[in-house]
Amino acid sequence: MKPTKESKPVRYAYGVAMALLLGGTAFSVATGQAGAQVAQNAPSAIVPKQGAPTSFADLAARLQPAVVNISTKQRVPVRRQVDPFEEFFRRFGGQAPQGQGQGQDNNPQTRETGSLGSGFIISPDGYVVTNNHLIQGANGTGTVDSVTVILSDRKEYPARIIGRDSASDLALLKIEGSNLPYVNWGDSTRARVGDWVVAIGNPYGLGGTVTAGIISALHRGITGAGAYDRYIQTDASINMGNSGGPMFDMAGNVIGVNSALISPTGASVGIGLAIPAEAARPVIEALRRGQRPERGYLGVGLQPLDENIADALGLPKDRGELVRSVVPGEAAAKSGIRQGDVIVRVGGREVTPDETVSYLIANTSVGSRVPVEVIRDGRRQTLQVQVGQRPTEEELAKQVGGTGDDDQQALGEETPVAPGTALGLSMQPLNPQIIRALNLPTDVRGVVITAIDPNSDAASKGLRRGDVIISVNRQAVTAPAQVLSAVDAARRAGRSSVLLLVKRGQAPEAFIGVEIAQR
Repeated sequence: MKPTKESKPVRYAYGVAMALLLGGTAFSVATGQAGAQVAQNAPSAIVPKQGAPTSFADLAARLQPAVVNISTKQRVPVRRQVDPFEEFFRRFGGQAPQGQGQGQDNNPQTRETGSLGSGFIISPDGYVVTNNHLIQGANGTGTVDSVTVILSDRKEYPARIIGRDSASDLALLKIEGSNLPYVNWGDSTRARVGDWVVAIGNPYGLGGTVTAGIISALHRGITGAGAYDRYIQTDASINMGNSGGPMFDMAGNVIGVNSALISPTGASVGIGLAIPAEAARPVIEALRRGQRPERGYLGVGLQPLDENIADALGLPKDRGELVRSVVPGEAAAKSGIRQGDVIVRVGGREVTPDETVSYLIANTSVGSRVPVEVIRDGRRQTLQVQVGQRPTEEELAKQVGGTGDDDQQALGEETPVAPGTALGLSMQPLNPQIIRALNLPTDVRGVVITAIDPNSDAASKGLRRGDVIISVNRQAVTAPAQVLSAVDAARRAGRSSVLLLVKRGQAPEAFIGVEIAQR
């Protein structure tokens, strides 16, 4: 599920309430084989064998002792307010009062901050699972200064951070104890929409709270990419502070880890998302062994096939993903995958919005060889890929690079776009001065946009003055006339849009489908 402009996914440093899944052994609301044939039966013939549970009390009483509160503390620097007398004393040769000036700079002021969330114990000797964002440093790097785990009986334990993984938003803690209450992992692959769920967490630091609901959706996405963009959605009441807590099935097994909330305001609106146990458990087990979680990696930048891009390529939308960039030396480059290829199958499984290339590859064993089917220039071919190891998030960030600031003076004064201009753009060839001014790689080739019609489809897609068009329908262009020729060819072929490969500063190239204006 992609959030609307109003509804954005929120991860709370103070904890996000998530749902706890009650999956379906003791209180199954399905009707066996009849449950799968509802559409074929008359309503009067469907008689449920058992309704909703009369009470969750026994289940909650058994599970609550293993659900804990996570409390963190960290000292962060505080920006010093300017003292109006400091400059006065300095200007007239005096010395600033004690505690001001250089002395204060040498001892910057700090304040204590913290967060509250939830977690759960997975072993009697005190291993605790929670969200990474709860124990991550306030500036997004490093970790907090201290973590305290508080059990339901109010006993407090200092916790060590065993390991954390920002990609999955999971962390593993350790407290010293024995015969501690704990819960077991369940099988999230057997969860079904409509199964009962229960959430136990520590909202607002008030103490354990239990809420119940059903599974609203499976494989729910909120970012459209990544190995972990497949959440379990529930309508169990969402309470701030449940982040990192467990999602249980009706047998009391953990089938999800509460992680995200879709909300227009950040308030509790009943749309909670949990990382399925099938994805969370391998990460936690790797952290427990002291290892970095292994994830498959291709080394490509990808884009979904939206309506305009699919039309420009003559392909159905939402079936496959477009390769917008290839990282040199990584698995994709070694196997022959190229920029502009459309990956439609990985290991025999079709690429869809639910099963993206990132998800399929990330869950493939590192070092294994898998067939990857691509469409290149309208023809299908299969390439054998040896899956690599996904770099750390820091290494991936370095690959992306910055965008830099545009120097619009190099493009001259902007003038209105003449009516009827192809795609609503005015363009000119690149030259060394423009390349330097726009902070572009020295070897880039293309045409630069010098003006854009604000009412054009290109403008609505985010194109702007200073962007460089590298190719049109996968044909390289170095002059505006070549762009016009490619647009005319697409129009004669009956296409309603063209596929542009666009470069902006030092950022990776991106494909954009732009509608052709009607004459």
